[in-house]
Amino acid sequence: MEDSNFTHGSASVNETVFQYSHATRVETVALPVFMFAGGAIGNLIAIIVLSVSRQERKSSAFYTLVCGLAVTDLLGTCLASPITISNYLDQRVLKDQHVCNFLSFLLLFFSLTGLSIICAMAAERYLAICCPYTYERWGIDRRFAQKFLLFVYISHIFVCCLPMMGMANSELQQSNTWCFIDWRTDEPVAATYTLLYGLVSLLIILGTIVLNLLVCGALLLMRQRTVQRPVTRASVRERWRALSSAAETQMIAVLVITSVVVLACSAPLVIQVFANHFKLTDDHKADLAAIRIASVNPILDPWIYILLRRSLFRRLLSLSRRGGRSNRSSTSQRNMYMYPDLMTENHVFTHLMLNANVISQLPATVKFTLPDTDSLGQT
Repeated sequence: MEDSNFTHGSASVNETVFQYSHATRVETVALPVFMFAGGAIGNLIAIIVLSVSRQERKSSAFYTLVCGLAVTDLLGTCLASPITISNYLDQRVLKDQHVCNFLSFLLLFFSLTGLSIICAMAAERYLAICCPYTYERWGIDRRFAQKFLLFVYISHIFVCCLPMMGMANSELQQSNTWCFIDWRTDEPVAATYTLLYGLVSLLIILGTIVLNLLVCGALLLMRQRTVQRPVTRASVRERWRALSSAAETQMIAVLVITSVVVLACSAPLVIQVFANHFKLTDDHKADLAAIRIASVNPILDPWIYILLRRSLFRRLLSLSRRGGRSNRSSTSQRNMYMYPDLMTENHVFTHLMLNANVISQLPATVKFTLPDTDSLGQT
């Protein structure tokens, strides 16, 4: 009788433990599921927004690269997240070495590819603004960007497949929730691969930062020079042709904000690559935090494209200009006495052109001619 009671009690305890562990597992897997849904839905919306944009935007190299980054984030989310979710439900999933190798490849590939595309976006804007003749001579357009994306995918697939070819080993990390290359190994070939991967990622990050600084510096210099130039009839007409400046400014905003997000999310993982390679730390919690931060990147990226789409961006610009409306009104009245012929020809047009905020956004590819001071004095 005692044995029967003891057995019954043990069964109850086991059932309670099982129910508790099952509830804990379901509660734990909720976060990866929400992250998967957020990344997939956000990137799908971003791709749709980019696809229905105007034809001139869809044909540009910059927005082709932006769309390529959105597709890359979507693929990374849809391929890696189901494996992670399955492992949360059954921790034997990643103990299969083939699955572990595949997840390690995905993390290596999409981390490096995202960095490469954002660097290409910065390089495209740098050439368009600072080297327009080179930009035109190389024929950088939508097709050029598509070929570059294809090159990035093929080359990065080869580089990230090297561990599965025997150059390095992929292992289940201590948290048992993700796999990555063995970045603490002393084996020469594997250690060399880890170091090279970290160096390439670091160079891409530094290149992206430098290109963004050059682009922003060139725009500020262009703003200063353009505002200081007097307005003539010829220069006003040239500036009117350059009113694609809103698109130019929007591109820079998308570039800078996306660069900040991508670099902020990718940098911790690159830092951990070097820290583990040189054995500066043995903090597995830092490794887990780095990969979790990197996994947030595909969720944040698409909302940059969505929130900074053309219509909303114009509204933000108009709101920013309302604060200085009184200053602009006084400037317009002063210019009306200086250039009465221009004002009578087209009041609205000239009001826009004499607005320093609009003039400062003109793209660098437009050439402005210095006015003839003698003719200006006669006017």
